[in-house]
Formats: sequence, C-alpha cells, structure tokens
Amino acid sequence: MELINLAMVYEHTIFRKVLKEYFSAVNINMAIQTANIRELFEGLKKTPIDILLLDTLVIQLNGKEIIRAIKDSYPDMKILVLSLGADMQIIVELLDFGIHGCISRDDEPEDLVKAILSVASNKIYRNKLFTEALYYNKENVLNSVVSDKNNPLDSREKQVLQFLWEEKSNREIAETLFLSVRSIEKIRQDMKEKLRVRSTIGLLKYGIDKRIIQTEVKNTYVNTL
Repeated sequence: MELINLAMVYEHTIFRKVLKEYFSAVNINMAIQTANIRELFEGLKKTPIDILLLDTLVIQLNGKEIIRAIKDSYPDMKILVLSLGADMQIIVELLDFGIHGCISRDDEPEDLVKAILSVASNKIYRNKLFTEALYYNKENVLNSVVSDKNNPLDSREKQVLQFLWEEKSNREIAETLFLSVRSIEKIRQDMKEKLRVRSTIGLLKYGIDKRIIQTEVKNTYVNTL
C-alpha cells in the first residue's frame, strides 16, 4: 500500500498527536496537524496532501466557504469530515460540496482507518452516519412525495440513480442498460446539471429525499467519478 499523506484539523493537540502515532503503524503519514484553518492553508502551500481530515467544530460557522476554498485551490485533495451526530445539519450542507464521507468522533480508531483507506481509493465512505445524513433534510422531510410535476428525472435517469446507490460502476450500469460507458457518464453529468448538484453524493441525497432510491441494499461505500 502506498503511503497516504494526511492533514488533520482538530482543536485538541493530544488527540492529534495520539492519532499521528496510531496512523504511522498503518502507512498513513499525518504530514500536517493543526487546530485552525489558517495554519492548514500555510501547510498546504509546502506539503502535498492526499486526504484532509476536518473537524466540524473548526468550521461550524463558515463550513461551506471553507470547503469551497479548499476545493478551488486543491481539487484533487479528498475531504473526510470528523463530527458528532449533533452536527447533522452541517454534514448535510457539506455533502453537496464534494466531501468524501463523514465519521463520528465516537467511532473506533479502526473505523477511521477504514474510512481513510476507502477515501484514498477514490470511494465515498458510506457508513451509518453518511446514510443518516442523506436522509436528514429539514426542508423535504414532510414533503418528499414523488410526482412527475416535481421530479424532473426520466425513467432511465431514475434507474441510473438506483444503480449508483447499489455501488455499480459505470461499466456495470452500461452493461445492464445496454448502453455505452460514455452514455452513462453523460447521464450522470446531465442529472447533476438538471438537479444543480455538485457531486454523486448530491444525486444520492436527492434520490432519497424524493423516494426514488430503494435503500434495502446495504453497502459500505460507493464509487465516485
């Protein structure tokens, strides 16, 4: 396994240093560890980072602006959010900005390593907290009935949305629907533009809000573009 360079923004120094030692045993190098965003950006100018582990307490007031600034400056860097269940509204807002997953501070260290390894493989880490965040939407919780009038997706796009939830790759979806991989890629991009979402997570969130996705299939994470 290749060395993973990690940056961590978390307010407690002892916690960061203990995790740094723990990560070193599993080939994860915590190259940047700090308690504030300003120092993070200073460090990113000098050190290439694969994954950013970002605590929601640090970005509670202006999380969307911070994520947008990070993604604009470092589009290839993946972001994993460390949170409490009480941060659900913050997580929901950040999902649309391209984070690769969220993990609770109450989870085991092994779960955090699993999340980092999944994200390093260009996969969205899909755990219980992630699924709960997709379901949690204050605006739509009482009005999520699907109808042709308020749902702009056609039947083919709804099929693709379901397959994304089931972790099928573009190639697998193409073979099932007797289309080319390029056609599936275009359908996914068209859905993002139509629904005005930024990421695959945005598509999944919409599909759950509108009850398009059947969530009986249980998985851990879903491939990203």
